[in-house]
Amino acid sequence: MHWLSVLFIAAVGANTALELWLAHRQIKAVGAHRERVPEPFAAHITLQDHRKAADYTMARVRLGRIGTVLGAAVTLALTVGGGIASVDRLWRTTAWSQPWLGIAVIACVAGAAAAVNLPLSLWRTFRLEARFGFNRTTPLLWLADLGKGLLLAALLGGPLLLATLTLMAHAGGWWWLWVWCVWLATTLLMTWAWPVFIAPLFNRFLPLDDPPLMARIEALLQRCGFSSNGVFVVDGSRRSAHGNAYFTGFGRHKRIVFFDTLLQQLGASEVEAVLAHELGHFRLRHIRQRLLVSAATTLGGLALLGWLAARPQFYSALGVPVPSTHAALLLFALAIPVLTFLATPIGALWSRRHEFQADGFASRHASAKELATALVKLYRDNASTLTPDRLYAAFYYSHPPALERILRLQRLSA
Repeated sequence: MHWLSVLFIAAVGANTALELWLAHRQIKAVGAHRERVPEPFAAHITLQDHRKAADYTMARVRLGRIGTVLGAAVTLALTVGGGIASVDRLWRTTAWSQPWLGIAVIACVAGAAAAVNLPLSLWRTFRLEARFGFNRTTPLLWLADLGKGLLLAALLGGPLLLATLTLMAHAGGWWWLWVWCVWLATTLLMTWAWPVFIAPLFNRFLPLDDPPLMARIEALLQRCGFSSNGVFVVDGSRRSAHGNAYFTGFGRHKRIVFFDTLLQQLGASEVEAVLAHELGHFRLRHIRQRLLVSAATTLGGLALLGWLAARPQFYSALGVPVPSTHAALLLFALAIPVLTFLATPIGALWSRRHEFQADGFASRHASAKELATALVKLYRDNASTLTPDRLYAAFYYSHPPALERILRLQRLSA
């Protein structure tokens, strides 16, 4: 066996072991604090709600452990196990030429991987989420979402994949730079098109019809020097009881979107504080920073792929005896998460820093006290654990742990 094969198998095994160990720590920590509400939350969250959050968190982590093991097994089966090579051999019997051969192989491998994960998705939606009272998705709606998702993947991902394979075959040694340009243009186009054309395929968006709240929001936008293309309410309650709010689009086409469940959970001053937090991400250029980092890492990844694709040992070490452009894409897509997994806490730390900065922005333009109250309600209604394991949170959490965040907001309020 090639030494690169041994190294890859060892990396998959080490990552899986680390994920399972962190999951064990999270379950142990949450379970140990199940019977006591942390003091800063005791006046707002009952012991019953706290127990529900603990049980919900532990159930999700346990299901995640199955997903971790299954994901590792699929990765090894498709690479060193010969899965990609078998699909490639099967399609080569058709005598199709590139790029159609590559598209067929990639579609089959992606479809097989998605099919393996489908039972977990069904269990998560109709058993786990339903058990804790969050699921509102019907089987018919779930199937409709699945069909729309597959259709969009074909209509939007198909041309991008076709362009990528064509450039890899005909654009010379610098093909990866041209592919990056196509990817960047597609990303910007999707950012613009998503709120106007794509998101309405899945949900209904209506203008906010609450004059007092709208007056608060307009005053906040004016204080923050922010312009938007409208404030909308999305029918998130069709699928889930979880509440959320977000921005979408860019430039003059930015939209503010509230889940209807969020508006049911929070008062007007709390909604204003949550919106001020989200505005902070824009005014502090967090969105731009993330886009630039994403563009830079994608460029670096494509350059690395350009180097690896020219080396036969890259293919043979990962279970593919016949080099090809589509095999290079598939192997890289499976290998890069394995190689970058240990960088996960760096991205999580950066994201948590942005959340603290956005909280600070909200405290200057709205109310830190109202934001803290809103977050406590969201922690309660979304069954978010208040007592995560310290290492698990440091590794995975994109938002600060509840206790740390609320204590910081209380200091800002004081």
